[in-house]
Amino acid sequence: MPASFTSETFSLDRLQVEGPFPAKGITLASGQNLPRGAVLGKITASGKYVLSLAAANDGSQTPDMILAEATDASGGDTATVAYVGGSFADGALTYGTGHSYATAFAPLRDVGILIVKPLS
Repeated sequence: MPASFTSETFSLDRLQVEGPFPAKGITLASGQNLPRGAVLGKITASGKYVLSLAAANDGSQTPDMILAEATDASGGDTATVAYVGGSFADGALTYGTGHSYATAFAPLRDVGILIVKPLS
């Protein structure tokens, strides 16, 4: 059964800056235990999602979504929900090795996700 929100009580938190926050059900590939706010990439061959690592070469090196809820897929592929749009606080995101605001900003912006840095 695909993951989905059945009802939602909404209030902004430190991850979410400005909505709307459209989300969709995805499959998180096995072997991961990721926190809410993890920056995900899609494995082209399987269509499953993993923490986006800059050195990957399977398609997942390109940041594509933000995990909407903490998900433990350490025991196998797991249905979960990820954000496909909205504005999110840079300091609340979890980046994979080799990624940062500088490397994730443009690809996420291209799919409708904006990373917001605090004014310094």
